[in-house]
Amino acid sequence: MEANCFKGLTGVVVTMGSPVYEEARQEWNRAVNKFPVVIVYCEQKQDVVHAIRWARRRDVGIRIRSGGHHYEGYSTGNCVLVIDISRMNALKLDSGRKLLRVEAGVKNTEVYDFVGSNGFVFPGGTCPTVGVSGFTLGGGWGFSSRRYGLGCDSLEELELVDYKGKLIKASRFCNPDLFWACRGAGGGNFGVVVGLTFRLSKPKLDRVTLLRFYYIGTTRAKQARVMNVWQRWLPGLDPRMTLMTSFYNAKDEGLGIFATGFFYGSAAEARRILQPFAEVEGFRLELETSPFLEAVKKVEASYPPYEKFQSTGRFVYKLYSRQELERLAGLVQHPAEGSVYTAVSFYALGGKISDKDRRDTAFYYRDARYILGIQSVWTEDAFAENNRAWLRERFTYVRSITKGSYVNFPISRLRNYERAYFGGNAARLKRINQKYDPLQVFRFPQGL
Repeated sequence: MEANCFKGLTGVVVTMGSPVYEEARQEWNRAVNKFPVVIVYCEQKQDVVHAIRWARRRDVGIRIRSGGHHYEGYSTGNCVLVIDISRMNALKLDSGRKLLRVEAGVKNTEVYDFVGSNGFVFPGGTCPTVGVSGFTLGGGWGFSSRRYGLGCDSLEELELVDYKGKLIKASRFCNPDLFWACRGAGGGNFGVVVGLTFRLSKPKLDRVTLLRFYYIGTTRAKQARVMNVWQRWLPGLDPRMTLMTSFYNAKDEGLGIFATGFFYGSAAEARRILQPFAEVEGFRLELETSPFLEAVKKVEASYPPYEKFQSTGRFVYKLYSRQELERLAGLVQHPAEGSVYTAVSFYALGGKISDKDRRDTAFYYRDARYILGIQSVWTEDAFAENNRAWLRERFTYVRSITKGSYVNFPISRLRNYERAYFGGNAARLKRINQKYDPLQVFRFPQGL
């Protein structure tokens, strides 16, 4: 497009001819390789309004980006306008009312720094650069979820710019249908969220135990055995503990098992709770009790600046047979060519998550036992298709033994994706989307 074609856009405008375009178009998942026609770094709400109106006048598709962590890259696209809100990152704390107001571009690490330094906890995600808005609007699982609920459960109000460029608010008392929908299905749908208000929790003890365990001498049989311990141990788990356990195959290490998470209690209590895992030979446990923010920082340090990967997740509702567990463990025994890491991972649900009914918010799978994720990571572009095909082949089996897909761990070409992501809430969500975005201005490959 000619330079004058971008007249009317405000904020920091990056076009294909800009020297920073190549960097600006990148997602956290470097396997995503899209070329938007223009990227607008919005610095205030009016920049978002102008971007929506500009795109509508020219019939250009819109994508919404905060942290740029969408697994399938739906926060960008070819020949679209990307509304990037990452520079809208102001935070304000009302300590007396325990309310946190943020602009929608803030990242996990920014919120953790802010609330942690003020003695609060925040049920955010694990990766530091994930945008809090995308995390929350898809439900939001993290290491505090069984204790304090999903990210969307702390949400009190949001501000959104709709398809007309109009700023509207949504809460339990104002546009309650939109508020309901955005707590689990708001990512990319309905409009551009520009502000969020959360109710915070202040623990009686500002300390959390960071737990990590792993096994020496892992085999396929041991992976299946630990999976069995997990599935039988989880239903009675103390709600103060949330963890994720990965059964992996790494290029430089081979087969392994690694778990990490938070426990809102003492190290001695955590050790007793995790004792069933110690019954499997080779178990090694690391426990460290510290202020919440310190524990968060240790988790954040484990993440790379970016990756090339394919990953997705489904919900588990059943106890698996020995044969099913052995087959799950078998999924990672033979990685794709070029893979440097592949894993089947279990993300604990239950606790405070299941206190709400599946109809209370758009996040439908409240009563699932855990999320079962599968991923492959590679470093060289030449192996991208091999790894994607490897995952899709195994996803066929994973889908057959699970129910529904987690919208924050999406996968493209998913049949009947609305039902898969939103279960029995899908029909209501379609009606709400038709009300707030009747012209499908915010359409994207797996939008409502």
